[in-house]
This record gives sequence, structure tokens and C-alpha cells, in this order.
Amino acid sequence: MEAKLYVGNLPYETTESELRTLFSEAGTVSDIALITDRETGRMKGFGFITMSSQDEAAKAIQLFNGKDMGGRPLTVNAARPREERPSRPFGGSRRGGGSNYRY
Repeated sequence: MEAKLYVGNLPYETTESELRTLFSEAGTVSDIALITDRETGRMKGFGFITMSSQDEAAKAIQLFNGKDMGGRPLTVNAARPREERPSRPFGGSRRGGGSNYRY
């Protein structure tokens, strides 16, 4: 059964190809998802890697958690299920409100 890993503290210029090559040392990589900022398209420094088995995922955690990549120590652990977020009516931003109108 496949296992998903969270990989954090990635250098912003990391590519899927680099991660696939690295994590292939632990086993078969089924999928890679690098998370990017919606507005800028820039990578946020973390992503998710799906390994083909629980054993391979455990091996990847052992091999790569704390490993230096581009001068940054990686954080690698089992991914937690995505949390449900409350819906936000009418869209909008998450920032506090108020008007910029000056009297």
C-alpha cells in the first residue's frame, strides 16, 4: 500500500526531478507534488512524495530526515490527512478588514 510523505524545508529552486532521483534511493516514487504559491507561482519550500510501500516510506524518513539539501536540513515525515477548512462565504481575503477611506 502506498504511503505519502511530507517533505519540508526544501530549497525554493528544488525540482521534481531532483526529488525523484533522491527519494528513489529509498524505493519506488509513485508521485511528487511540490506546493506553489497561487499568486507568484514560486515554490513554497515543501511538498509531498508518495512512495509505493510503507517500508519504503519508513526507509526514506530514516535516510532523508535531517539530510542537507542545498544548505538546508530536510524535514521528512509521514503526511497527515488534510484538515477540513471551514468554507468562507463570498471569497475574499483572510486579512482583517476595514476601509482605507480617510476622513
